[in-house]
Amino acid sequence: MISKREGDVLIDCIPLLETVCDDHPQPLLFATVSGAHLYGFPSPDSDFDLRGVHCATIDELHGLDRFDETLDNTFFKEAREIDLVTHDAKKFFLMMLRRNGYVLEQLFSPLVIRSSPWHEELIALGKDCITSHHVHHYLGFGRNQWRLFGKENPPRIKPLLYTYRVLLTGIHLMRSGILNANLIELNEEFKLPFVPDLIEAKIHGKEKQTLPEVDMSFHETEVHRLLDLLEQAGENSQLPNEPSSRGGLNDLLLRIRKSF
Repeated sequence: MISKREGDVLIDCIPLLETVCDDHPQPLLFATVSGAHLYGFPSPDSDFDLRGVHCATIDELHGLDRFDETLDNTFFKEAREIDLVTHDAKKFFLMMLRRNGYVLEQLFSPLVIRSSPWHEELIALGKDCITSHHVHHYLGFGRNQWRLFGKENPPRIKPLLYTYRVLLTGIHLMRSGILNANLIELNEEFKLPFVPDLIEAKIHGKEKQTLPEVDMSFHETEVHRLLDLLEQAGENSQLPNEPSSRGGLNDLLLRIRKSF
């Protein structure tokens, strides 16, 4: 569960986030915190990104009407912005079988607000969904964030931190098979000397905090160096080429459907 290390703001808001889960219209298999809180650099005004999996009702599954497999709701509660996105179990399981780093980061997030025995089984199966092809997710995401950073005037800290977070997550995953989305923890391995200052500026500033001075040439060199490292890590990875948990996920889905 969430420890004090993750930050007082998140700790203080756990009862609020639990209430949001209680109010969800569908049974939840799990709900975790993603976004800046997971990545290790939330600002005081950062919203809460809640992500999870729900189970569609029998009426939805067997009725004539189409139903929304994804429920997405952004709202303010007790002066806090909360973005809640959950997918029906079948949709989420299928995404796990693709090279989708987003859903695995949500699944493995240590910032757990709602859990269940199904969640524990899903985490175990999720480990067998990690493949060498996830390198493409992190390469694409990293390049997109770097392009976003370069287009802004003045540039914001957030997309720059996202760029480094994504690239370090991808390299670490290809090398170790372990998915870690926390930039502070990742940088204990990579030791990029400028990252702590960027994080400090973000967590003590605002969500849209800008950089008054930035050495674009320096960061461009660093980002391309890390992109090259990520590509090399993908080429040299010992991870399997295909997930091996499709059968297990199918069995889990059938048992979940029968239980509701």
